[in-house]
Amino acid sequence: MDAEGERKPAPDGALPVRWADPGGRQGPSSFHYLLDLDADLADEFDVRMRLVARPAATAFTFEVEAGEVRLGDWLTMAARGPGVLLLDGVLAVNVRVGDRIASELIGAGDLIEANGDEEDLLACDVSWRALVPMRLAVLDLAFAERVRPWPEIMCALLRRAERRTRQLNIQRAIASQPRLEVRLALLLWHLAGRWGRIEPGGIRLPVPLTHQLLGRLVGAERPSVSHALARLARAGAVTGHGDEWHLHGSLEEHLGAMIEPGGRVAQLVTAVVRPGPR
Repeated sequence: MDAEGERKPAPDGALPVRWADPGGRQGPSSFHYLLDLDADLADEFDVRMRLVARPAATAFTFEVEAGEVRLGDWLTMAARGPGVLLLDGVLAVNVRVGDRIASELIGAGDLIEANGDEEDLLACDVSWRALVPMRLAVLDLAFAERVRPWPEIMCALLRRAERRTRQLNIQRAIASQPRLEVRLALLLWHLAGRWGRIEPGGIRLPVPLTHQLLGRLVGAERPSVSHALARLARAGAVTGHGDEWHLHGSLEEHLGAMIEPGGRVAQLVTAVVRPGPR
């Protein structure tokens, strides 16, 4: 303990104190040095300042298995702080309005903030599903107070919140494409930019994406998604199943095979394909 009676983390970063699990299905949990778990946050500091900031930037971390996750109580605990930080894994955020659900995928480094629905006129429900086992950190008010002398941490978290907004806006634009095959191809390539692995002939996307989840990501019903994926598979563009997907060739080739001639292919490719290094 320090002079004020606060328990300090052990040398390995773990504190043998466990919080009660408000979600009911939590794995191992303890306090850890956040800069040891988040390399990008650690890179905000030079080596000397990192050693100084490391003991203060402690956070309660917990693990969950794949499946439904009840984050509401954790978010309430972190409501006066930055929020809940996803350290590892992939999480589907599902928002229901009426009888329709729209989804968003977030991953390591993304920040989940408590919902501020005071001004909402429509009722909506938010649920979360871990696609793979995950590790998260609770960044509450106490954490914010501890890291106040190091604004680099809060600035980095703000940039991540902006990145998540930008990624969601890209997904919204993809979902506005009129043809479902184009929506799915653009979405899968968009997700591959973050979670894909290059392989001979294309990219492997090792993320469990069911037809239902893909539909919620692009605004389509599951049967329509299944038919569109079958057409993409027959064209040799996309193959796979719920556990992982394979994108063959290039996005330009996919769009060229799907979109009617007359200039729209070139226009869309120019608009959505990032030019490579020269």
